[in-house]
Amino acid sequence: MPDNQEKDQPRRRQARGERRVAQLLEAAASVFCLTGYTAASTNAIAREAGVSPGTLYQFFPNKEAIAIELGDRLMHEMRETYGEALAPVDPATPLEEAVGAAVDRFIDFNCAHPVFFALVHGPDIPGRLSEEHDALHATLLARIEDLLRSLLPGTPPADVTRTAHMCLGLYKAGLELVLAHEGAERDAYVQELKHVLIRYLGPLIGEPAAAPASPAATPSA
Repeated sequence: MPDNQEKDQPRRRQARGERRVAQLLEAAASVFCLTGYTAASTNAIAREAGVSPGTLYQFFPNKEAIAIELGDRLMHEMRETYGEALAPVDPATPLEEAVGAAVDRFIDFNCAHPVFFALVHGPDIPGRLSEEHDALHATLLARIEDLLRSLLPGTPPADVTRTAHMCLGLYKAGLELVLAHEGAERDAYVQELKHVLIRYLGPLIGEPAAAPASPAATPSA
C-alpha cells in the first residue's frame, strides 16, 4: 500500500469517529429534552441514534460521560455567545437596543440548544457539569456587571452586583416560559421578557422605561 494511503487511513478513521460522536450527542440531546437527564438511558440514546448499545459504548462508558461531553461543547459555545452579547456598550446606546441585542442572542442560543436548559437546570446534573455550570454562572454574572457598569457609571459596586443578579434571575425565569412555547407565542414571551428588563433597568439609568412593541402591533415582514 502506498505511503499516502497509509497516512490517510487514520484520518479517515478519525473523521468517522467524530461523525459518530456527533450523531450520538445529537441523539442524546433529543432524549434528554424528551425525558430529562435522570430518566434517560444509554439504550434510549443508542436507539435514537440508530446504533447498537455496543457501538455507543465504544465512545462513551455511560450517560454521564455523554452529558458531560455535550455540556462541555454547549458551554464553550455559550461562552462565545455571552462574550459577544455582553460586551460593554456606549452609555449613549438606548436601553431598549442594549437589552434587546443581549436577550436576542441568548434566546437564539437557548432555542437552538434546548438541551442546555434541560441539562443545567435539571434535578440531577452530573457532578462535573454542575461545577462547570457554576463557573459559567459566575463568569456570566461578571460580564453582566461589566455591561451594567457601562450603563450605570458611578454606581456603587455592590449595587451593580445586586442588579446583575436580578437581571440574570429575571432572564432565567423568562427563558423557561419562552422555551415552553413556540411560534408567535414564543415571540410574544421574548418581548415580554425584554419589557420586564427594560422596565426594571430604565429607572436605574434615568431613561424612560418604554416597553418594546408588542409582536401583535408589529407589521409582518
